[in-house]
Amino acid sequence: MFHYGKDVLTAGKALAIARGKLSATLAADTRSQVAASQRIVEHVVEQGAAVYGINTGFGPLCNQTISKEDTAILQKKLLLSHSVGVGKPIDREVAKLMLILKIHALSQGYSGIALGVLDRLLWQLEEDIIPVVPEQGSVGASGDLAPLSHLFLPLLGEGEVFYQGSRYPTNEILAKYNKEALILGPKAGLALINGTQFIAAHAVLLVERFHNCLVHADLIAALMVEGLQGSDSPFDPKLHQVRPYPGTVHVAQRMKNFLSDSAIMADHENCDRVQDPYSLRCVPQVHGASRQAWLHLKETVEIEINAVTDNPIVFSEEEVISGGNFHGQPLALPLDYACLALSELGNISDRRSYLSLEGKSPGVPKLLLTETGVNSGFMIVQYTSAALASENKTLCFPASADSIPTSLGQEDHVSMGSIGARKALRVCGNVEKILAVEMLCAAQAVDFQRPLTSSPVLEAAHTAIRQQIPFATEDRIFAKDINAALGILQRGDLLAATAPYITPNAFTYTSLLEEF
Repeated sequence: MFHYGKDVLTAGKALAIARGKLSATLAADTRSQVAASQRIVEHVVEQGAAVYGINTGFGPLCNQTISKEDTAILQKKLLLSHSVGVGKPIDREVAKLMLILKIHALSQGYSGIALGVLDRLLWQLEEDIIPVVPEQGSVGASGDLAPLSHLFLPLLGEGEVFYQGSRYPTNEILAKYNKEALILGPKAGLALINGTQFIAAHAVLLVERFHNCLVHADLIAALMVEGLQGSDSPFDPKLHQVRPYPGTVHVAQRMKNFLSDSAIMADHENCDRVQDPYSLRCVPQVHGASRQAWLHLKETVEIEINAVTDNPIVFSEEEVISGGNFHGQPLALPLDYACLALSELGNISDRRSYLSLEGKSPGVPKLLLTETGVNSGFMIVQYTSAALASENKTLCFPASADSIPTSLGQEDHVSMGSIGARKALRVCGNVEKILAVEMLCAAQAVDFQRPLTSSPVLEAAHTAIRQQIPFATEDRIFAKDINAALGILQRGDLLAATAPYITPNAFTYTSLLEEF
């Protein structure tokens, strides 16, 4: 059981809650803390002293005092006026993560939110009533104002929700459950829509998918080393002890482990080849650098999803402080870094796929087919990989390098982290497909090394691939193979197949570079 506002949330726990694998609730002492914070806000309203976000206008209207009678109207109009999102709806799981992250932030008792609001949000999660949130409209500055406004329109009986596989107007679903729209109290509007939960929810999902790419990239690269009769010398621990980046050491240890006890590797142990191209030889350095970027993202995300990111922050009746905890820059920079690191993971994977087609490795024919001419082999399969790698390069311009003033100059520097987060997930999706292409090429290359066998780990991986994708003897619709390989990667079939052959805790940096 996870306790909102009290326990430490991780990317893995947030995903587990969203997927129904971990229950979450509000503890009694957390409820007391939230109620106390709300009483402070109510007292401020009673006293009449101007405090930003409680009894004033917002943004450039911050100097305009709002009467006690108009505070409820102010909250409603705030959500309505800021619901300006456009584009396709974000994935339901991301919207669900947004709700989970916002509940956790509000439950810490620094936001002045009413318990009734939190209980309604918890009810929505329990009944799987997920708001429809457009993907575009946030600049990641005063938080994710537009998407968060759409996320909370259902509290007012407005907007749309996903429910039981379909999309409905919110008022229809509330009527089904005999629920009334809520009347929001003072500061509730700002507490709800100030925050980085749109950026953070995308980042949580990216932590998982980026990690999945990393673990598959190592395994598929090792399979390619086997198929092309590459050397395992570049993975020698001594080599990496003199340049001990944690990610590089980690990947080198994985590669060495994957290739140990291989008959294919032993067969060419004393060959006259001096060294391999960089795409094989420099796997630890390139994959390891991307692992470091992933680790930086993960650590940043886990600070952010346990933080209070609305404004103002309610510490006591004497201290209600207006600041900038909503600004998305702390996430925007690591997301752009992660985007670049993912692109490079795909770039080197594409180089390995290309290398496998050249016909320069012992026993491996050109284009990975013995009879070419009539057959084009895997030539055009690599075209797809090249196209995706190139597309990723165009997506690597950092969103955080841009800033456009908004809100009449009050928000004169913005993070664009929302754009960076969406873009990074798009790059990640492309990398998954690039790795799927390499999976096909590596498995085909290994087949040309028969009857020699690979290591137990890689034999298990190769068998898992061949159970779903047969060896190619002639041209066929390779798009079907690519999609099948993509499914293998996304479901984690290779990881399940190889797990019995990988020694637990075999790697020095397992806790840092694997767990989330």
